[in-house]
Amino acid sequence: MNDANRPSHCSITKFSISNDELLIGGIPISHLAMRVGSTPFYAYDRKIMTEQVDLLRRQLPKEIQLHYAMKANPMPAVVQHLSKIVDGIDVASQKEMLVALDTGLAADNISFAGPGKSNSELTSAIAAGVVINVESARELNAIQTIGQTIGIKPKVALRINPNFELKGSSMKMGGGPKQFGIDAEKVPDILKEINPLHFEFEGFHIFSGSQNLRADSIADAQEKALDLAYELAPFAPTAIKSVNIGGGFGIPYFPGDLRLDTELIGQKLVEKIPETKKRLPSAKIIIELGRFLVGESGVYVCKILEKKISRGQIYLIVDGGLHHHLAATGNFGQILRKNFPVAVGNRMHSKQKEIVSVVGPLCTPLDLLADKMELAKAEEGDLVVIFQSGAYGFTASPHNFLSHPPPKEVLV
Repeated sequence: MNDANRPSHCSITKFSISNDELLIGGIPISHLAMRVGSTPFYAYDRKIMTEQVDLLRRQLPKEIQLHYAMKANPMPAVVQHLSKIVDGIDVASQKEMLVALDTGLAADNISFAGPGKSNSELTSAIAAGVVINVESARELNAIQTIGQTIGIKPKVALRINPNFELKGSSMKMGGGPKQFGIDAEKVPDILKEINPLHFEFEGFHIFSGSQNLRADSIADAQEKALDLAYELAPFAPTAIKSVNIGGGFGIPYFPGDLRLDTELIGQKLVEKIPETKKRLPSAKIIIELGRFLVGESGVYVCKILEKKISRGQIYLIVDGGLHHHLAATGNFGQILRKNFPVAVGNRMHSKQKEIVSVVGPLCTPLDLLADKMELAKAEEGDLVVIFQSGAYGFTASPHNFLSHPPPKEVLV
């Protein structure tokens, strides 16, 4: 193999390049597009997912259990793959729960979180034997009634709204008033209502935020979560079996983002393990991750339909857009719009560059996938690739907007 054909690493992602083409699962992007049969599509690389899990297994204490938060990417093939290499799955709906159960993972390694669970969802979860993360006193009462009605003792953990937040998190889910969980100061009274005759009590779920690239902030939140669990454990009706200290591990999306220092997080957790074993001797400690496990494994691929120049500005009009990848357009939580990493997937080594905007076929100026980015000089039929698309891409997008066809998904 000469140097021109030898696979190289793509500097902005975890993927490799060969013969000017991006490789997904070892397959050249143009070949993969032919295999899928049409564009646009999402493709997920199972090797990259496995490498993310392996990284954490090396850097976190062996006592830590890894759970996959499947809301990040609930594609059944992805969930099946991860179920073989993680310790559990966290779900946020009945449909997600059924996908998780289909993996063959033991039901008590599946947990169900989310405010406002319906009685139908609770009945299904109790019958399945999964752990329900209780979000309110009302929900606890409903779970007890349903359990007694169907003759099954529900497995429950309390989701706690802590009195701290994950500093630097792009999405704060703890601290202050929140729709999530039970305020920490109310937990001792709620624990009095958990009669071991009616419930199997598991422990606590303490989730304070997500998409954080500051290892010190994550370590601080984890320490506070464990300290809170120590504080509340004496009020529990039985020994604590598990403490889910959340996740929050972010991935880099934009220029200037630095990769999360997971080694530092691991070192800080190592320091907490002896105390945790002493104070919570029966508890398994769980970290719940979604985006960190799958986000960098995915790409969104669309084809250039037209190259258009308007008053000196070049537009690449593609067959995908906002309806398939809302996050990339900046309309899924961004305050100031920033471009995701984007490339022309079949011209990865091209030295000819130009400033372009990548837009979709929808009749709205919001359908903007890349704004004035320097990309390889492209032509109609070339493939535009949006990286960091393995989490909150396909399912977080309004597929029915303007009634265009939905994209496909593949795991390779």
